[in-house]
Amino acid sequence: MSAISRHCLLLASFAIVSSVVSTSHAMAPGAVSGRVHRHGQPQKDAVIWLDGVPETGRPEISRAVMDQRNLAFSPRVLAVRVGMSVRMPNNDRVFHNVFSFKDGKRFDLGLYPVGQSRTVTFDKPGVSRVFCNIHPNMAAYIVTVNSSHYAVADERGQFTMAAIPPGVYTYHVWRPGSEPLSGEVHILADNRVELALP
Repeated sequence: MSAISRHCLLLASFAIVSSVVSTSHAMAPGAVSGRVHRHGQPQKDAVIWLDGVPETGRPEISRAVMDQRNLAFSPRVLAVRVGMSVRMPNNDRVFHNVFSFKDGKRFDLGLYPVGQSRTVTFDKPGVSRVFCNIHPNMAAYIVTVNSSHYAVADERGQFTMAAIPPGVYTYHVWRPGSEPLSGEVHILADNRVELALP
């Protein structure tokens, strides 16, 4: 039985194909790159994270930014790990009132003008749907994961995670409008992963 067949048997609703590729100048040693697609179409804004990866030291809890500009949030999908803070500056021409009231982290930052910023700490896993109380067309997602190994797929469905030792791990994939999917992935040195959504 081939490696591809074994992967397909492991995952009933989620096909994953792994193959070894050589390290390029764009990837650090140990990095894993991949692509998320559904019926051949790249899945932009899919969030991918791994469980069970050994920590090489105490992970640094950093900060992330979700900007407000041109009546839109940027990025539309932001992934952070539990404990991280997200700064939400208003770099628009008008006032905004950023809030999240369902699932994930609940908050209401109140009305604030251009040049000001508010910060929220995301202290538990989950998906926070983010809106502006003044501009109903503004919407975004902040996905909080309990892992230091995560990424968001770009417009081509591609992602990169750095410094993952070889091993068997549990992966999760979430995308807007769907529930997370999970399975097992075998990571080899300098690995490339294809995630095919059902």
